[in-house]
Amino acid sequence: MSSRSLPETTAYVRVTSQSWPQGILEGEVSAGEFEWRFQWRFRRNKTLIIQPSQGRALIHEPLGRFLEKSDYKLEPGGDYSFTIRAKF
Repeated sequence: MSSRSLPETTAYVRVTSQSWPQGILEGEVSAGEFEWRFQWRFRRNKTLIIQPSQGRALIHEPLGRFLEKSDYKLEPGGDYSFTIRAKF
């Protein structure tokens, strides 16, 4: 087993809007040199939409896990972060 640590990238999330009645959370996320906009539909099959498509595969799963774990704690205007075990 290697003693080297795994690569890590910090993803920064900003929530821009939220609608509890519609079950939608929107915001921006950045990691490394990438930036995306997202819409998390947490009441309709937990759908995560991320734009633009460039680099989307890198962030989709980690952002989805973060949102699933934290969605009820997130508020519009809030800045959050989480660590991804990969180098972007």
